[in-house]
Formats: sequence, C-alpha cells, structure tokens
Amino acid sequence: MKLGIASDHAGYKMKEYLKKRLREMGFELTDFGTYGEESVDYPDYATKLAEAISKKVIDKGILICGTGIGVSIVANKYPGVRAGIAYSDDVAELIAKHNDANVICFGGRTMTMEEALKRVEIWLNTKFEGGRHERRINKINDLEGRICGNYR
Repeated sequence: MKLGIASDHAGYKMKEYLKKRLREMGFELTDFGTYGEESVDYPDYATKLAEAISKKVIDKGILICGTGIGVSIVANKYPGVRAGIAYSDDVAELIAKHNDANVICFGGRTMTMEEALKRVEIWLNTKFEGGRHERRINKINDLEGRICGNYR
C-alpha cells in the first residue's frame, strides 16, 4: 500500500510524529509537505495529496490542518477521493468500513498525536464492508462521473 501524508503549519508536528511512527511500523510514505512550521495555506498541500490519490499515484492519504475541516473540504473536491475527519476512534473505523475513505483527516489543534496515531491504525486495519455501503459509494462515483467527466 502506498501512503501519502501532508499538512499545513498547524498540523506539521503531528505530521512528523505520524510519519516517524508509521515508518517504524514498516510503511512507506510520500511526504507532500509542508516542511516547517511557517504559516502556509492548507489548500496547497491538501491539493498535492488529493491529486496523487485521484491519479492513483498513492492508495491512501493522511491530511492534517488545525481542525481537519479545511483539508477535508479540499480533498473531497477531487474525483475518486473520499476524505473523512476522524474525530473519534469509532469514526476512524466507520469511515473505512462504511465510506471506504481513502483519506483520513485530523486536527493538529483538536486532538493529541497519540489519538491520531491510534485512529490511523484503526483506519488502516479496517476493511470496507461493501453491501449496502458499496451501493452508496457507487452513487458517489456516478455523481463524480456526471460532474467531473469519466476520470477513471
């Protein structure tokens, strides 16, 4: 599995923490920035990761900003991206199980690094349930196809 990670300045410390811990677990990650704590605009970095997902360069991604909201809005603009904010352990499981989310988002100012790591692990280890949820994902894909053209 090819993973990517990106953040703005508010999520930089969490990004670096998650990157280190995930590499220790054996994951390879592409870091799409930012590379410091200087103020930057979150759309610039969320775009890089979301575009890589949309073009199937990476399989899954982790995005972090102050709340997780801004990066999730940006990511969900891209065809084929299903981003969700994992504000609890249960939600981390459900966005994988029910929404087949390929991007997980966090708030660097709204949760601890340890909570984020636990939620990444839950998300990565939870399989998409399919069934009635697959029908809903197919409807999202059909909607993207009508709005964005056939991107697949």
